Amino acid sequence: MSTTTSDVDLVGDEVVGNVARAALLAALTGAFAYVSFPNPLPAAGVPVTLQVLGVFLAGIFLGPVWGGLSLVFYLAAGALGAPVFASGSAGFEALVGSSAGYLWSYPVAAAAIGLVVHDGLSLRSPSAAGLPRLVGAMVLGTGVIYAMGVAGLMLVLGLGLPEAFAAGAASFIPAEVFKIAAAVGIVRSDAVVAE
Repeated sequence: MSTTTSDVDLVGDEVVGNVARAALLAALTGAFAYVSFPNPLPAAGVPVTLQVLGVFLAGIFLGPVWGGLSLVFYLAAGALGAPVFASGSAGFEALVGSSAGYLWSYPVAAAAIGLVVHDGLSLRSPSAAGLPRLVGAMVLGTGVIYAMGVAGLMLVLGLGLPEAFAAGAASFIPAEVFKIAAAVGIVRSDAVVAE
C-alpha cells in the first residue's frame, strides 16, 4: 500500500505576506514612539511622538483592513509588555492612562486613511491616489486621533473641552503637518522607485 503526500497550505501566501507587512508597520510605529518631544502644553502628559507617522503609513500602504490590524498588533504588543508606547513605556496601564484615547484611535485612524486612499477595501497602489486624496486621508485620520485623544483626556484627566483641545490637539498641529509632509514624501519616493 502506498500513500502520497502533497503540500497543504494552511494559510495562503497573500495572508502570510499581509501579516508580515502588518507586523513590520506595527514595529515601525513602536520604533517611532522613541522619537518624542515634550508637549508645549504639558498639562496633558502626552508627548509629541512620530507614532502618528506609523499610523499614516499603515493606512496608506496596507489599506483599511491590514492597516487597522497592524495597529491592533501594535496595541497588543504594548499591552503585553513590549516597550512600544511613547518614550519606551509598556503595559496595559498606557491603554487606560492619559494617552489612552490616542492609542485606541490608531487602528480606527489607519482604517479610515486606508479607506480613503484605496477608495474602499480593495488595495491599489498608494501612488495612484492624487495628492489631495492622500493629504485629505491623513487629515481625516488626524481628526480621528484628535477626537478620540481629546475625549480620552476629558475622561481620564477630567479636563473640560477647551482645555483638552488646547493640550491634546492644538499643541500637536505643527508636528502633524511635518508628519503628513513626510508621509507624502515616502509615498512619492516609493512611486519613483517602482517606476
